[in-house]
Amino acid sequence: MEMRELAPWSRPGDVIGLRNEMNTLFDRFFDWRPFSAGSGVSVWRPALDVSETPKEVLVRAELPGMDPKEIDISLHDNVLTVKGERKQEKEEKDENYHRVERSYGSFVRSFRLPAEVESEKVGASYKDGILTIRLKKSAKVAKKKIEIKTT
Repeated sequence: MEMRELAPWSRPGDVIGLRNEMNTLFDRFFDWRPFSAGSGVSVWRPALDVSETPKEVLVRAELPGMDPKEIDISLHDNVLTVKGERKQEKEEKDENYHRVERSYGSFVRSFRLPAEVESEKVGASYKDGILTIRLKKSAKVAKKKIEIKTT
């Protein structure tokens, strides 16, 4: 057996896959909470998607089972913060759990937006467990196509 057969990333196209696996490994390592592992309660960090159109920045967060009144959204210096708490359902005394995989608890997600936005023109909606935040881009940073004149 040759040494290259032992290295699964030896093919040129697999370098990106290896990088993705390493990123996932580091994300899991730095998000690890040693005292939550034995408690039966896992750490919850809702997934976010951030996208951009020519006129606005869109943020979508997966927050299933949450009451929108329990979600707090704030914007300061172009940093968006979404925080809240998903409360655990009341346990029944006659019910014996064999597996608990759903996560509960408080969360905070903060990140800098990819473009300057107008803080007065922010809207949020919640439907089917998805929080959608629409932030209008600032007019002063809107992209403008510049025509090149020839002489």
